[in-house]
Amino acid sequence: MTTNEKLTGDFGLSLYRGMVTIRAFEERVRSLSAAGQVPGLTHLYSGQEAVAVGVSSALQPDDAITSHHRGHGHCLASGADPVRLMAEILGRTAGYGLGRGGSMHILDPATRNLGTNGIVGGGVPLATGAALTAKTLHASWLAVAFFGDGAMNQGIVFECMNMAALWKLPVLYVCENNHYGEFTRIDDVTAGTLAGRAAVFGIPVAEIDGMDVLAVHAAAQDAVARAREGQGPSLLVCDTWRFSGHHAGDKQSYKDDAEAKNWAAKCPIETLGRRLVANKLADADSLSALRKTIEADIAAVAEQARAMPEPASASLEDHLHG
Repeated sequence: MTTNEKLTGDFGLSLYRGMVTIRAFEERVRSLSAAGQVPGLTHLYSGQEAVAVGVSSALQPDDAITSHHRGHGHCLASGADPVRLMAEILGRTAGYGLGRGGSMHILDPATRNLGTNGIVGGGVPLATGAALTAKTLHASWLAVAFFGDGAMNQGIVFECMNMAALWKLPVLYVCENNHYGEFTRIDDVTAGTLAGRAAVFGIPVAEIDGMDVLAVHAAAQDAVARAREGQGPSLLVCDTWRFSGHHAGDKQSYKDDAEAKNWAAKCPIETLGRRLVANKLADADSLSALRKTIEADIAAVAEQARAMPEPASASLEDHLHG
């Protein structure tokens, strides 16, 4: 199945809307962080929207996901309530973690989101364990682990892949290769290839343009079908780029300007927008209007979350056990 075969009006606009929502949300978080209204660091997903939306659009509602420290996009793509998500990032009691978890610790059982994770590679064993549960229960659902290129040098990732391949677990590993682990280029810290990490276990690997949401969706569909048929895990290596720094305050002085400009021209939202217009599934004015509507909606979300209360000091020891 080619990406063009998947490009219908409703489906294409759904993907476009999903990516614009993530971008608008992240840019609003960026402005709030710059204004000192976000406690601690926050890691923005702008630029990588095609991965979260492309994969999530290939899943069923009961499929589970795990994420990483740059996880707002995965949360939104899997159906998170933007108000509760923003409230958590701002440290408000209405947030997913009652304002205690913050940006890197968001869990939503209702949407089968097993959590963002501040530990590099930390979501991989959680997704692999969930996949083991699915197989043990003879369930039809599967698990997806989103992680960055830096996680591919973590031992637990290899252990999980080995077990998943050996037991043919229904899990999809999604590596978002944005070429930098914090401030360091992947070439400086990673020997060999990312695809080779899974290939040694006999796991099928697809290397994809992670800025093309239709390409990501098509590859995810194939991998998901394999998992549901009992054929075990797959790895998607999505070549992508974060438009933001490692965290919201990072000036990105370590990046080459020409390289950054080249990647900016590959913006997944603009790429899909041009394709929708070229295929006469939308026009530029309607897409522009849609973006403005979504941006206004997210601005309202932020104001609603900001008006919510912070945890009271008297509640400091609530929910502590042991």
